[in-house]
Amino acid sequence: MNSSDFNRYDELTRRRFISNAAKMYLGVNLLPMLGSSVASAAPTTPGTPKAKNVIYLYMSGGMSHLDTFDPKKKKDVMGPTEAIATKATDIMVGKWLPKTADVMDKVCVVNSMTSRQGAHEQGTYIMHTSYDMRGTVKHPSLGAWVMKLGGRHNPEIPGYVAIDSSQEYSGGGFFGAKYAAAPIGSPNDGLQDSRKPGGVSQEDFDRRLSLADRLNKQFHGRYDNADVKAYEELYLEAIKLMNSKDLKAFNIKDEQAATRQLYGNGRFAQGCMLARRLVEHGVRFVEVQLGGWDTHYDNFAAVEGRCKELDQAYAGLLTDLEKRGMLKDTLVVVATEFGRTPEIKTEHNDGRDHHPAAFTCLLAGGGVKGGFKYGETDASGDRVKDKPVTPQDFNATIAYALGVPHDLTVMSPSGRPFQFADKGKPVMEVFA
Repeated sequence: MNSSDFNRYDELTRRRFISNAAKMYLGVNLLPMLGSSVASAAPTTPGTPKAKNVIYLYMSGGMSHLDTFDPKKKKDVMGPTEAIATKATDIMVGKWLPKTADVMDKVCVVNSMTSRQGAHEQGTYIMHTSYDMRGTVKHPSLGAWVMKLGGRHNPEIPGYVAIDSSQEYSGGGFFGAKYAAAPIGSPNDGLQDSRKPGGVSQEDFDRRLSLADRLNKQFHGRYDNADVKAYEELYLEAIKLMNSKDLKAFNIKDEQAATRQLYGNGRFAQGCMLARRLVEHGVRFVEVQLGGWDTHYDNFAAVEGRCKELDQAYAGLLTDLEKRGMLKDTLVVVATEFGRTPEIKTEHNDGRDHHPAAFTCLLAGGGVKGGFKYGETDASGDRVKDKPVTPQDFNATIAYALGVPHDLTVMSPSGRPFQFADKGKPVMEVFA
C-alpha cells in the first residue's frame, strides 16, 4: 500500500490499521498510545467491537429459510412445516428446532439476506470471500483475512481451522498458504500428522530436524522466491505445533460426559464441541460445515433430518460458551449460500429450489444483540421487504465485530486492490 492509498482512510481506520500491524508484527498493542479517537471508546459503548474469536457454522447446500428461521403463515408456502414460539419475543422458528428455540434470546436473526448468486459454488464462494469467482484471481477466505489483518491469539497453534469444510473455500487465496485454514476431517481424529512418530526418540527427532534444516537452507539459497519462503514458514509452524502444550485442544476425547451429552453425538455436534475447545485455546477463526441442505427433492424430510443435526449442537454450543463466560467474546455465525423457494415442487416430491433473492443467516455472542430480528421478507418469504443485507454487508459485520478494518485496501501480488468485504458496510443495528 502506498501513501496515497493509505491517506484515503479516516483517522480511526488508519489508527486501527497501525494497531493491528503492531500487534501482528511486534506483538504489542498500541491502542492506548493512539490518541483520543480510539482510546476514548469505552468497552460498554454500543457497537464497540467485542468479539475475539469467530465460530462460523456453514449450512452447505442452501438452508431453507422458510422451514427454519423465517417461517410464514401461508399454508401453501409452509406445507407441513409448523412454526413454534421461542424464548425471544416475536421470533418463531420451524418445529424441528425445539432446542434452538430455547436459546433464541441469545441470537440475532438476519432475515433479509439477499444475493445475486443462485448456484452452489458461486454462492458459497461469495459468502466465504465477499467476491464473485474469477478465473484470474483466488480470493482469500474470511478466516485468511482475519489472520492477515488481526493476527493470532496463540502463536503455537493454527489461528484458522476448518472442520469438515472444503479447502476450496477456506484457503489463503493471494495471501498464500500461510493464511489458509488447517483442515480437519473427522472431529474425533483431531489434527492429523501433528505428533512425532511414537517410535522416534526426541534425540533422533532433533537429529532428523537438523539434517532437514541443512538441506532446506541449501535449497532456499538456490531458489529464493515467495513460494519457497511460504513452505519454509509452514515447515517451522509444523515443528512449533508438534511441541506445543496446546495441541491437546484438538482432542475432544478429553471432554466430560456431561458436555458430550449437551452437544449430542453427531459429527456436526462433535465439530461444534471441537470448535469451542479451539477458541478456548486461542484459535481465532473456526469453521464447521453441515452439508445436505440442497433440498430439491423431498424438502420436508430432508430439512427435518438436517435440523436434527443442527438443533442440539447449535443450542449446546451457545449454552456451553455462555456457561464458560466465552459467548461475550465469541461471535457464532450460522451462514448459507442462499435460501429455498416459497413454491413447493409437487413433481419433485415436495422439493424446494434455489432462492438467492431472500434467505436467513444468524449471529450470536460477540457483542451482538440477542433475541433480535433484523430485516424482513414479504408474506411468502420470496423477496426482501425491509433492510436488505448482502453477503458483503454480512461479512463486513463479522469484521466489525472483531475490530478488523473491513474497508482497509490491501493490494494483491498483481497490484489489484481488495478489501475484507469488498464494498460491504457493517450492519450496526445488530450490535448491543
